[in-house]
Amino acid sequence: MPVGAPPTYTVLADHYRQQVLSGALPPGAKLPDAAEICGQWGVAVATASLALQHLQVEGYLRTGPRGTFVADDPRVTASSQERLARVGRRGSWLMDGETSRVTAAELVVPPLYVADLFDLDADDRIIRREYVVGRGRARTMFAVSWYPAQFAAVCPDLLNTNPTRNDGVTARVLEATGRTITTGRDDLHAREATPREAAALALAPGAPILALVHRWSDDQGVIEYTESCLPTRFTIGYDYAP
Repeated sequence: MPVGAPPTYTVLADHYRQQVLSGALPPGAKLPDAAEICGQWGVAVATASLALQHLQVEGYLRTGPRGTFVADDPRVTASSQERLARVGRRGSWLMDGETSRVTAAELVVPPLYVADLFDLDADDRIIRREYVVGRGRARTMFAVSWYPAQFAAVCPDLLNTNPTRNDGVTARVLEATGRTITTGRDDLHAREATPREAAALALAPGAPILALVHRWSDDQGVIEYTESCLPTRFTIGYDYAP
């Protein structure tokens, strides 16, 4: 193995994780067993088994007497990095099987911390989009995204609440503005859901959630700032090199 290369079992786990996230392996799909994976990938049985074990712990898979299957309701979702990469590849940050419902799209005077982030003056307005993401009957994310007000002139969909216009809105913003996202940052923390978040995710008020914010920027400033939250026991995985 080259110096600095990830362990082989993580490469395998990443492959099958992406297959689940993309919808290529839908809920209930049967995975190859460890022996079959060995033959396909040329790895040891222990390596294949370790990869499957990790995905089972993360909630992607279930194992029984008949084999290993994608969980019927996998409590997993894509990271902001994966969603941004998908914007570049497919023009949409939604993963296969996901849908979104926009509950608000408006020009507002932002809270102070958002105004500071976008370097706005007092009483300047900003675009605020609120939406719920789901997969099947499950609600998987509640989010609020913020964009510079001037983007509305070149990308009117930012103020459109039609759900079909939410899918791909980031790609349309980039095309319309000529901007390119070159920097991303995520921050995560666990906390209790507010009444509004709980209602959006069909949770009890005060239920534990994972809160996530991402900032997508270029050298001109922040292009998109999103605050989102995930229901209890959802998993987000990240790849990184030491």
